[in-house]
Amino acid sequence: MSESAEPAASRPLFTFANNVHDRRSLLRADEAALQAAWDDDESRATVVGGDHIATGGDALWWTPTSQAPAGERILLGALGGREHFAVMIDRVPDECSPQTLRELAPALAADEAGLAVHAISVAQWHRTHQHCARCGAPTAVAQAGHLRRCPACGAQHFPRTDPAVIMLVTDGDDRALLGRQPVWPEGRYSTLAGFVEPGESLEDAVRREIMEEAGVVVGEVTYAGSQPWPFPSSLMLGFFARAASYDIAVDNDEIEDARWFTRAEVTELTAAGGLGLPGTLSISRWLIESWHGGEITGAWR
Repeated sequence: MSESAEPAASRPLFTFANNVHDRRSLLRADEAALQAAWDDDESRATVVGGDHIATGGDALWWTPTSQAPAGERILLGALGGREHFAVMIDRVPDECSPQTLRELAPALAADEAGLAVHAISVAQWHRTHQHCARCGAPTAVAQAGHLRRCPACGAQHFPRTDPAVIMLVTDGDDRALLGRQPVWPEGRYSTLAGFVEPGESLEDAVRREIMEEAGVVVGEVTYAGSQPWPFPSSLMLGFFARAASYDIAVDNDEIEDARWFTRAEVTELTAAGGLGLPGTLSISRWLIESWHGGEITGAWR
């Protein structure tokens, strides 16, 4: 089932960036209203287990809530005039064609991708945060799946998202800086990225990560867009950055090689199979294509 809703024209065109469902956050603390929404004949539920979600072909699998299996419920919100839930169970049954979000996402419509990333992100957090970080006691699900409450000390724990910066760096000749990790297939390059540290601004995180990984000094930093990245629980914050130095010195840890690429080189090398770039799932590809401004053929890997 896919109840399409067109994303705003100004929104970036990459996966998970165009959530269009109404999350109905004001409903989460109203138990009577939540039960009424669950009991509504029009309401629908899907099933999540671990990092898998129920599917039907290239779409999510939905069932009337009256036919959903028992499990903890997550209110995802309203779309197309009906409420949508996810039910958390240990394992999605084979008859529901379980797939990981990484496998399924490229085929999903924008509305369903938004529901799927919401469901998987919350479910994965519940799976790994079942005890109180303050006192160690088992916690209980509350607020339609968007809170865990400790009955022992009263602490409230909310779903965790780890901010990470990802950036396309250009130099004075408008070349793009791309690097590769040692574990990647031969010839694959991508934008640089890294996690934001405590007490650090996003712009400073961009500058620090580029210096640490490639030895390049960065001046101007401009925000580009963001992407939920539930592998397992990150928010990718995209930037364009301007280099103030051009000599490269990789850290030989996270990055084994980095190079400046012209647009012509990207066009020619990808077409010839000598350069592999990120696939359609990541904001990294969108950053590269936004800089490149033209068609990039060849394999994405």
